[in-house]
Amino acid sequence: MQIPLEVTFHNMDRSDAVEATVRERASKLERYFDRIIGCRVVVEAPHKHSHKGIVYEVRIDISVPGKEIVVNRSGASNHAHEDVYVAVRDSFNAAARQLEDHARKARGQVKTHEAPGG
Repeated sequence: MQIPLEVTFHNMDRSDAVEATVRERASKLERYFDRIIGCRVVVEAPHKHSHKGIVYEVRIDISVPGKEIVVNRSGASNHAHEDVYVAVRDSFNAAARQLEDHARKARGQVKTHEAPGG
């Protein structure tokens, strides 16, 4: 990464353990696409007035040449995201899939479909 990783926490205290997990996962993203310019990660807890358990949201913005890849895992309906580590894992898995797709397109390895009836 050309620009250092940025990790931000909203509506919650900063956690060294969560930040270390985010940094470890972010370092592995370059396996999928090696020209990442920068990466920003926001880990957010909902406002305190929610009625049920805290469901964490993780947003990852990845800058690559000519494009911004955004992963926004909002766990409102996913109770597994009551664990911040599961929310981080799921978000980085989605980011890896998007980076793989981007890398495949950049290499020209996208399948084209023939026009019907042709």
